[in-house]
Amino acid sequence: MSQKHHSRTVLRPYLLVLLFGVWPLLSAWGAEYRQLPPAPRSGLSSDWLIYDAPRNRLVLYLPDYHAPSRAYYQWLTLRPNQPLLISFTARAGQSLFLDNRLVFTAPTTASYSEDLSKLLPAGSVPGPHLLCVWHPQVAPNLSSFSNVQFTALTTTNPTKPTTQTLAQPLVRSHPGENVFLCFLLLIGLLYGSIRAAYQPGFARIYQFEGLWSRSTAEQDFLIKPTVTWLNILLVLVFSLSFALLLVAIHTNVQNIIILRRLFDVPESALVVRVLLYTVLIAGFVLGKYLFLELMGYIFDVGEVVLVQYREFIRTILFLGLFLPLVMLLYLGLNQTLPSTVLWVSNGVVSLLLVGTVIRVARTLHRKTSLLNLHLFSYLCATEVIPLVILLKLIVFTY
Repeated sequence: MSQKHHSRTVLRPYLLVLLFGVWPLLSAWGAEYRQLPPAPRSGLSSDWLIYDAPRNRLVLYLPDYHAPSRAYYQWLTLRPNQPLLISFTARAGQSLFLDNRLVFTAPTTASYSEDLSKLLPAGSVPGPHLLCVWHPQVAPNLSSFSNVQFTALTTTNPTKPTTQTLAQPLVRSHPGENVFLCFLLLIGLLYGSIRAAYQPGFARIYQFEGLWSRSTAEQDFLIKPTVTWLNILLVLVFSLSFALLLVAIHTNVQNIIILRRLFDVPESALVVRVLLYTVLIAGFVLGKYLFLELMGYIFDVGEVVLVQYREFIRTILFLGLFLPLVMLLYLGLNQTLPSTVLWVSNGVVSLLLVGTVIRVARTLHRKTSLLNLHLFSYLCATEVIPLVILLKLIVFTY
């Protein structure tokens, strides 16, 4: 018994040393790393946070790394009696939250100026508060958020000087209207020049009476070569018109992850984005012939490829003539009736996409009956599936 008691007495100091030496390592290994929240700011900054659901915390939003989100956060220092005015452009339905409480919802697509200190709930104490910008469908336009500058006007009174703080008025016009107007004038000049240089071919494409009738001019277009200078120039003008409409109204296109990864163009660079979208649309229209040739080889229907592509070109060129009219409507009514402009734009784009598929299907049905399941599958692969994808990206997500 004495031997056992002696051995326990000898081992006890070693066990205590081992326990106190290893325990800090175990506790450090098992502790969870938590990132500290950023320091609250007195005003808005360009740094925004997004919610990381797996880790249940807010992380810094990196545009080149994270996918666009619908909710963005920022810590601010707010005091009920100290104004903090911000200006921003909001789509209809965009909301602001303070400390997870709804304080503002945009009724229409327009520019707004709000005092965050007045939006604080009753009984709020001065200090850090969490601002959240959220939209139920698309990513908010973060670049439009800025602090409204103040101008101090001091009244000279020798007995009691007072200071009055006034906010600068918020500019309601869109900063890119001049750019859109210049591109619209350029489109008009290009259409006029092409019409003067290629009058017979121009009239053969843009004739209203022959759109749905089986006229001689229509059949003449389907048998003529497709790759001509007239068609190439008209495709470029159509691409410029469509790109201008996407940049001005359908701004959700810039939130496509693949497009942002390949072509990271700032939202403020309107001219660059219009030219970029023009090149992409023209490449899609002209490159569709290679896609049709590949699908025609796979489905063994190569005899209908030329007719299908010529009808595709003719229809989009004709319907694309309405795109500049939508831009005129945008420049005239966007500040007063933005929802009407959006509905008209969605309707015209839908008519362009759906009408092209219907027209192509009608022409192919005249050549070979679409009751043939093989040809119908080919039409779905080359026209219907791309139609659904484009409608989803341009119309239904806005």
